[in-house]
Amino acid sequence: MLKKKINKETPHIIIQSQFKMKNNSVVRITKRFGFEAAHVLHGYDGLCKNIHGHSYILFVTLKGVVSDKLGDPKLGMLMDFSNLKQIVKDNIVDVFDHSLMLMNESAPIHKQLGICDESRVIVLPFQPTCENLIVYFAEILSQKLPKGITLHSLKLNETESSYAEWFYEDNQ
Repeated sequence: MLKKKINKETPHIIIQSQFKMKNNSVVRITKRFGFEAAHVLHGYDGLCKNIHGHSYILFVTLKGVVSDKLGDPKLGMLMDFSNLKQIVKDNIVDVFDHSLMLMNESAPIHKQLGICDESRVIVLPFQPTCENLIVYFAEILSQKLPKGITLHSLKLNETESSYAEWFYEDNQ
């Protein structure tokens, strides 16, 4: 039962509850990221064989134990969202945003197109489909997370209505 009590000496509300925070509470947190990128699907038999772009949306979900150590500046958190943001920004968003993704077999195409900034051309050892990209992102992010925090899942929207999902439990 929750009781609300107004402290008469100071103008704030004190919440009294029977609730006790459990130690070692496992939670999941999710942060959303966006980036723009183009790709070509080499050898594909549909329109996606042509250069085209997407407004990708990446959802990153982490799983772990909430800090319950008094004095820890991250008390009550699994991970500071700003730390997660920096990891994803440095390793995914800043790398792939406004890039052209090509499978190594189709890489010479960028020279024919006269692309000015070759640092924005990413040549991958796989077809740059949503499905392959999400597996690749999972591999990258899994290696960058602090000890005790697991990459639980990723969801990568290629369009508003089309996405791929990756779950840790499915890949063990």
